[in-house]
Amino acid sequence: MKIIHTVKKAQQVTTKLRSEGKVIGFVPTMGYLHEGHLSLIRIARKKVNVVFVSIFVNPLQFGPNEDYTRYPRDFKRDEKLCKSAGADYVFYPDVKELYPADFSTYVDVEKITGMLEGEIRPGHFRGVTTVVFKLFNIVQPHFSVFGQKDAQQAAVIKKMSVDLNLNQKIIIAPTLREDDGLAMSSRNIYLAKAQRKDAPYLFKALQYAKRRIEDKGYNRDISFLKHQMQKLIQSRPSVTKIDYIAFNDSGTLEPVTSFKESKKNKEIVVSLAVRFGKVRLIDNILINI
Repeated sequence: MKIIHTVKKAQQVTTKLRSEGKVIGFVPTMGYLHEGHLSLIRIARKKVNVVFVSIFVNPLQFGPNEDYTRYPRDFKRDEKLCKSAGADYVFYPDVKELYPADFSTYVDVEKITGMLEGEIRPGHFRGVTTVVFKLFNIVQPHFSVFGQKDAQQAAVIKKMSVDLNLNQKIIIAPTLREDDGLAMSSRNIYLAKAQRKDAPYLFKALQYAKRRIEDKGYNRDISFLKHQMQKLIQSRPSVTKIDYIAFNDSGTLEPVTSFKESKKNKEIVVSLAVRFGKVRLIDNILINI
């Protein structure tokens, strides 16, 4: 496995690989890897000749009061994990390498970025789409693999790829969870003992919604379901705020307001964002209605 630090070197390598007919897979990350990230690398490994992983904590997607400076970083640990999962190259650039002093070009995906995470974190998705588009141009992958845990991000990147005619396939892999259901996340390390004990209730609330929605004889009113989910989450003492609980079309992210008006066999995503003091966690579940 080789480490690349510059855009120029990464482009030289990927251009040569493509000229040799190699199929390139790509897994973009912000590092501090966990088993969820490694599962994405393994998925890519099965589909391609060469696997690139990027490790870059992207300042553009953090708001002024968010955790950019304290986001967990441990490159030596990440390097070992990437190698164990089957990566061939790790692209590990400095911030100035991707954003030189005169940088002034951004990628905006409209409409679907203004809700959910985009409403709570203004400018977040402009940062995500800008860095991902840059990474796509640098690595030139045939396949890129993302996780379902960041459901809105996945939808936004897929939309950007279609709208800008990017010549690759986007793969969305299932969320990996701890034994108690908590979605794996680099930010889980922030959780204090009591918060960690309460955090699995996010997934319990999502499972509750799935059971009730799939039970056609139960009250499937969305307002009622949201209220019940809120009660369950707020029953945990370390929960300080629920940013949102939302029901959306899994592809378009159009809000779902009633199951009576929805087509049968439609896939929706139920998502939520919850704060445990300074720690903010997101999660979601896919449901066929």
